[in-house]
Amino acid sequence: MKRLLIAPSVLSADFGRLAEEVGKVERAGADWIHVDVMDGHFVPNLTVGPAVVRSLKRRTKLPLDVHLMIERPERYVGAFAGAGARFLTVHVEAGPRMGDVIRLIRKLGCRPGMSLRPRTPVERLAPFLKELDLALVMTVEPGFGGQEFMPDMLTKVRWLKDRFRKLGKKAWVEVDGGINLATAAPAVRAGADVLVAGQAIFGRPDPGRALKEIRRAAVGGLS
Repeated sequence: MKRLLIAPSVLSADFGRLAEEVGKVERAGADWIHVDVMDGHFVPNLTVGPAVVRSLKRRTKLPLDVHLMIERPERYVGAFAGAGARFLTVHVEAGPRMGDVIRLIRKLGCRPGMSLRPRTPVERLAPFLKELDLALVMTVEPGFGGQEFMPDMLTKVRWLKDRFRKLGKKAWVEVDGGINLATAAPAVRAGADVLVAGQAIFGRPDPGRALKEIRRAAVGGLS
């Protein structure tokens, strides 16, 4: 297994103190910063745009892991790449020519990822796996933080891990949704390389300590 990565999701951070919040988790050993982008159409919520990504890029040395939960992402990947995203993840359900979007993301100098809603069969990702650097399994319905973890989604993690192995492809399998002290270990046992956690980190009085506890719980579950 690759080294386990923790990507705190700023969706759950205090946006009035965003730089401070990110600094806390960076000092505590966060690997990436996860940024959820929602357009109010693909999912029923509206969040941040390239300006916030650009601001974060100035405030942290960590890679920015940008998850685009938006329709027709080809219209915006250039703006997010230019703002400083390192990873750009789009949804397989977001449009009819997602292979073209993945290739555009790589051409823009970012590492392409693809995600899917819980109700979407994981096999929908099969045609794209050779071109991906990251596959993101949503273990909640996308759109809002603080939802309950869906354990049956771990079958998708196992499928992706096995398929990447058979392809000889070095790619991350990321899990996002309901990750906390109880669910981190099962996700890692299923094959997750990257854990996205929002409320379980930024919803705690000490986000840095919370991050370290999640890492210990995840790694300890493998022993």
